[in-house]
Amino acid sequence: MAFISLKDNLDLSTPSGRLMFQIIGAMAEFERALIQERVRAGLRNARAKGKQLGRPRVIVDVYKIAALRTQGRSWAQIKNDVGVSKERCHFSFSRHKWRRVGELPSW
Repeated sequence: MAFISLKDNLDLSTPSGRLMFQIIGAMAEFERALIQERVRAGLRNARAKGKQLGRPRVIVDVYKIAALRTQGRSWAQIKNDVGVSKERCHFSFSRHKWRRVGELPSW
């Protein structure tokens, strides 16, 4: 069974069809390499100009999250009090060192 594209007039059962398919694939690979090269050059240029790349850093008060959690507050309530997403609250709280040990800090 061979692939035949009627729209592009490409038949992979023939040598000329396989050649065209290889050429199209090589051109796509070349274009992808050019895009990567331009992106890297743009990032280097931005860094050279002092541009800060990536998301801005978010400072999360893990102790406030822990205190609210010990009061029985839900993650949805905590996110409103802290001002970050529920996922960020949960992630920050769960990766903190006391959580691994299994004890909360004493206030």
